[in-house]
Amino acid sequence: MPFAPDDVFEKSSLKILLDHLCLIEDPREPWRVAHPLCEVLFLTVCGTICDCDSYELIADWGAAHLDFLRRYLPYYHGVPGGRWLTILMNRIDPTLFSAAFTDWVRQTWPEQPDLIAIDGKTSRRSHDKALGKPALHLVSAFATTARLVLGQEAVADKSNELTAIPILLERLAEKDGLKGALVSIDAIATNATIATAIRDGGADYLLAVKANQPTLRAEIEGCFADALTDQLDSHIDWDKGHGRIEERLVTITREADWLSGQRRFPGELRLPDAKTIIKVTARCELADRCRLETRYFIASATLTALEAAKAVRGHWLVENALHWTLDVTFNEDQSRLRKGHGATNMAIVRHFALNLVRKIGDKRSIKRRRKNAGWDTGYLAKILGHLAR
Repeated sequence: MPFAPDDVFEKSSLKILLDHLCLIEDPREPWRVAHPLCEVLFLTVCGTICDCDSYELIADWGAAHLDFLRRYLPYYHGVPGGRWLTILMNRIDPTLFSAAFTDWVRQTWPEQPDLIAIDGKTSRRSHDKALGKPALHLVSAFATTARLVLGQEAVADKSNELTAIPILLERLAEKDGLKGALVSIDAIATNATIATAIRDGGADYLLAVKANQPTLRAEIEGCFADALTDQLDSHIDWDKGHGRIEERLVTITREADWLSGQRRFPGELRLPDAKTIIKVTARCELADRCRLETRYFIASATLTALEAAKAVRGHWLVENALHWTLDVTFNEDQSRLRKGHGATNMAIVRHFALNLVRKIGDKRSIKRRRKNAGWDTGYLAKILGHLAR
């Protein structure tokens, strides 16, 4: 079939994607290129959507579905083999690839996200003991209401998340991408630098306070213990399932001026524009025991107890709707990519695929959608043809 991209998907998210990917620098000498970079990346995204979780399987799928691929791009020389595909994906600059991903999401789904959770995940089998290379750790931004991955930044290990989060926030804040959102991050990011970066991006922060900041936690505990009844607002919700019953009591106080005032001693934590302090007491009844846990959060937004409860619960969707899905449905923890930039680039490809598969909006599970896309190219075309609004 002749190549006619404009009349096939003139306004589709895929066309927007390819426009961005064509800006990525190809590391090869032009005269030696048989498979253009756009063709390679399109093949990789399609194969990943279709339940192929390695470069060898992606190459095999492409060879078997070359007629389908040629509906969109020429593929004059067919598709590359698995080994060649691995070599090229190892060479692509992940910074440019990640920036292209963020721009694609922003143009394809232009609605401003209201809740954004930022959290890190380790691809456990991507380490290389022989070279002393640690496993890939990727910090991702996830729009919890829309259930979309917004961006990612790779770091050497979990301890380096503090260097990656400001870079990711800066990229997300471009073109007012963070404006009006509530950004939640775990306790590792509870500091003035990251809080200021979020506020400078036009967003509010929701930051956890844990045992790694014992002085701050003790002061917040004292704040709630000393608060008058009329200074508090509470909300209770219940959750039942998986053999447990959980009750969550969310209490908030807006007596938070002391968190942004003058320091009383050197090094005391101060957060800009702190407005709400949140206490979550969770009581979980299991078959053989009862578990009680208390967590604390600080927000720059003026929240009610109900709004705080929704925001705190929303943050943990990043674990279930993103990390768990990547591990169980996309087999990310089983990936053994270790050379060059292959692990990072493949993680970004999975984010492309997950966003496209999730937004098709039928009643199948993510796993069934991937299987069906591999069996039925019409269904795959439907996934790829999501129209940008």
